[in-house]
Formats: sequence, C-alpha cells, structure tokens
Amino acid sequence: MVLKIFFPQCCNRADSGLLVGRWISGHDSAVVLAVIHYPFIPGQVKQYIQQMQAKSGVELSVLGSWSLPKEGQEGMESFLRDLSTIFPQKRWLQIHREVGKMGFTCQVLNRDQNGKVVQQETKKKSKNVEEEDGEAGGDKEEQEGEEKIIFVHYEQRKVMLSQLHPIQNGVPDPKTDPPSELRQMFQTVANSQPLFFMDRYDDGPLKSTHWQSEGREASIIVELLKQAFIPLCLLISWLLSIWTWICNIRIFSLYPLRWLSSKLSTCVQLSYRTEHMRTISSAKPAAGHTQFMRKANILVSFLVDVALGMLLISWLYRDNHITMLANTLVPAADHVAKELDELLQWLMGAPAGLKMNRALDQVLGRFFLYHIHLWISYIHLMSPFIEGILWYGGLSACLGLTFALSLLSDMVALLTFHIYCFYVYGARLYCLKIYGLSSLWRLFRGKKWNVLRQRVDSCSYDLDQLFIGTLLFTVLLFLLPTTALYYLVFTLLRLVVVLFQGVLHLSVDFMNSFPLFAVGLRIFRPYRLAEGVKFRVLCEEPGTALHLLMEINPLKFSTVVQMYRTPTYSCYPKDSWAALIKKLFVGELIYPWRHKTIKTE
Repeated sequence: MVLKIFFPQCCNRADSGLLVGRWISGHDSAVVLAVIHYPFIPGQVKQYIQQMQAKSGVELSVLGSWSLPKEGQEGMESFLRDLSTIFPQKRWLQIHREVGKMGFTCQVLNRDQNGKVVQQETKKKSKNVEEEDGEAGGDKEEQEGEEKIIFVHYEQRKVMLSQLHPIQNGVPDPKTDPPSELRQMFQTVANSQPLFFMDRYDDGPLKSTHWQSEGREASIIVELLKQAFIPLCLLISWLLSIWTWICNIRIFSLYPLRWLSSKLSTCVQLSYRTEHMRTISSAKPAAGHTQFMRKANILVSFLVDVALGMLLISWLYRDNHITMLANTLVPAADHVAKELDELLQWLMGAPAGLKMNRALDQVLGRFFLYHIHLWISYIHLMSPFIEGILWYGGLSACLGLTFALSLLSDMVALLTFHIYCFYVYGARLYCLKIYGLSSLWRLFRGKKWNVLRQRVDSCSYDLDQLFIGTLLFTVLLFLLPTTALYYLVFTLLRLVVVLFQGVLHLSVDFMNSFPLFAVGLRIFRPYRLAEGVKFRVLCEEPGTALHLLMEINPLKFSTVVQMYRTPTYSCYPKDSWAALIKKLFVGELIYPWRHKTIKTE
C-alpha cells in the first residue's frame, strides 16, 4: 500500500510540534494544513481544533507529530510520540527531518482492535540500492508488507486560492460522481481559511506555522471597500426599480413601441445593461465560483466600457469634432445620392451590353429615382438638426462605448433606409417571379404543391390551364433578367450596409461577453484557474521517503474564454452559409430579423 501525505512547503523548516490536517475519506491520503509548535497544552489544542472545525466545516484532527531536531530539545521525539495516547487516532504519523537532509522519514503508529499501538516503519529506498542489494525472497516479502509513503509538497497559498476545473466537459455531479482525491485535497485547503488567520507572531496560547499573507493592510482596504459598496448597491437597486417602473408603463407596452424597441440596437443594449446592473447590485453574495466569476467579469467589462466611452466623449467634445462630423454628413449623403443616380441611369440603359426589357427597366429605374429624391429631400430637411442630434447622441457614450456603437448602428440604419427599401422591393419582385416560375414548372410536369401536407403531389390539368400557364411562364421567364439585375445590384449595396452593422454588433457583443477578469487572472495569476496538476521528483534520498512537488497546470486561454464568456443577445438570425446563399438565390429577405418557417405558394 502507498500512503500519500500532502505537505505544505512553508512547514518544511517549522519547529517541532503537532501536525493539524485531515484524512481524505475514501483514499489512503492525508492533508497537512499547519504545525502547532511546542510548547502547548493538549486541552487548548483540542479546543482550538473544535473552533476551527465549527468555522470552516472541515473535519480537522491531529494527524501526528513533526520533529526538527534543535539544540536543547533532546527527547522531543519520544515526547511527541507519547502524545498519540492523548489524541487517539487510528493512525499516528511521526514525521522526522534530519539536519542536512531534504527528505523526511516517517513512522506510522497503527492501533489494533484492542487499542494497542503497533509501530511500522516506512522508508523509501532508492532504486540503485535495491538493484545492488539483490536480497532473498523472504526480504522481498517483508518489503512488500511495508507501507510505502510518498510526500507531495504543495504551495499552500496557490492551492487555497485556485479553483480546480474538470478536464472533461461539464461539471461532475457530486451525487453520482464522488469527488476525486485531488479535488478533495483542494477543497480541504480552500475551506480551511479560518485556520490561516492566526499569525505566527500573534500573542496567544498557541503558535503555529502555515501560510501567511504578506500584509494585513490589503485585507483591511478590501473590507472597507466591501462596506462602502453596500450603500452603492442599494442606490443602484433603487434607481433600477424606478427605471423598471417607467418601462412597465402601459404606453410602452403597446405593440408599435414594443416592436420598435426590440429592433433598435440602443434599446436592446440598454435592457442588456440593466440586467447586468441587477446582477452586480445584488446584495446576496455569490453562491459559488461560477457566479462570482460572472459578477466579476460583468463588473470589469462595465468599468472598461465606461472608461472607453469617456475617452470617446473627450475626443468628440474637443476641437469641435462634432461640428466637423455634422458638416461632413450632408455632403457625404449628396455624394451617395449622386452615385446611386448614376448607377440607376446606367441600369436604365444597356448595362454591360445586356439586353433588358425596356418598359420594365424604365418603370423600375424611375421608381427608384423617385425614392432617391425623397431621401435627399429628407436629409436636407434634417440638416439643421444634425449637429444637435450628434451632440446629444454623443452624451450616450458616458454609459459606455457599447451604447455609442449601438447608437451608431441605429443611425446607419436610418441613414441607409432608402437602400433597405430598394433591397426589399427588388427582393420581393424577384422572389415573386422565382416562386411563380417554380409553380408553373411543376404545372408542366403534372405536379402541384400541397399546402396542407407540405409536399408535392400529382395533379391533372386541362388544356386551358396548360395554355395560360405557358403564357405566364414565358412572360415571367423573359422579364426575369431585368428583375434579377436590379435585385443583384441592390442586394450587394444592402450587404455592404449589413456588413458594416455586423462589425458594430460584433464589437458590442465582444465587449459585452469577453471575460476580462478571467483572462486577467489567467495572465497575472495563472494558478487561480487550474485545469490539473503535474508532479516532479523533488527529492529521492536513500533512507527517506519519495518527495514529489505538485505544480498547478493553468487553464488554456481558449478554455478560459469559452468557460467564462458571458451569454449575450443576438439581433440577427443564426443561419448557416448554405442557408444564407439559398435565401439570396431565391430572393428571401436575409434581414431584418425574421425566419421563414412555413413555405407558402
């Protein structure tokens, strides 16, 4: 059998005393948490352990004794060994370290059914000595009967602050999957924080060695910030309740306003940030590691967002940048209108040498030209108010850069509304002809679309129906190139606008969902997010046990981002590239925000 003892590195040179820790249930392992120095009173040690058990919830006990020989402490080992009768345990570890050696020797005192103490020495010999000895079979049987011990040295601070993540996808269920030995060890050290509050320099009846923070001033500052954060959370909660009451007014629940607010990116971002502020201002402490990381990521993202927004405001309101943008907007709109006018004039002629249906070409061209003139008139009518709109709209950046980007996306949607109208007109006309041609093609083959069963069935047509179908098919087929050309041109223009808005939405989504706090922990404190551990041989001296050093493997950056990314909204339908190309080919609208679920004819 192999007995594993997890030993903290800070206790390697501790004074002689008692080992306080816990036996891991279900495994032949022990976790050492602290060393209580001699001199001490056993009654006070028992009382101290009971207090720590009540505060931490960990089944603490005295595992054994620790001996580091010093001058004037002769007979210390025998004294510590006799303490096993005062602290009755099934196993009593008696760990000894000699001067000038890195390794430890350990004796395990076992108690039989009658309560008698049985001493069993456990030593780990080196492999070279075992090869040179070549002893008889009887000696091998004795070695097999001996219990081997492995000391696993760990850094108490890193293990206490780290969170061990499962390597497999998903968190194991504690009801069906019992925690592993390593996970129990991490939980034991993490839950034993009350044990580490007592400083070695504190005046008290007991002196102990364990991990100590570098200073208490930082913890005092953190506690003061926590106390100051409580009234701030109450104020934010009160403001959010007022905002929720305003949003629940009946006039805002009417269909037009509700539909418009669901399509505007600024309103969606505002509701999203409201949910975030509710999460941050909650007075309840985080229930677990996942909820704590979610709150921390949201808080850091919000602070960075506001900081970037303030930088944008400082740039906008310096050196009259808003006036410059307002003076540039109207000439840019005139330039776009001029380019669209030239494009339509080119389409109304013979574009690229293609022969178009002149009557339909002239009707479509004049129809779109009329809409361009309406749009230019609308822009010139709004030109006196553009600077004021930009001035007040820039103030939204104080709520965060994401608000400014969302407002920019809505402004682009309003300024390019004519391009959207062109795209919708062309797509509807092209889609009507495509579905008309497909229906008439089924008519020639003696088929029809069954709306109730959503399938193609056989059907018999008479001569008049076939004649009319042939005429309609011929007319639609010869008008299709003209319609398809207009649809292609305005679809490309619409895709350019959608691409720009998509970049803005991806930027907002990235800023809302990217786990800045988790990534910062991974960069500056990689041990806080642990994926597992690795071991390397620390010491293997003849006559001592095997010593291993446990090092923490941090999570990969991709895993950190995937695990702690905050879920966000999505304004656009999530279609595959094949579905998107199919929609473009048949003329279905790829925007705005609508899925076609039932095929109609």
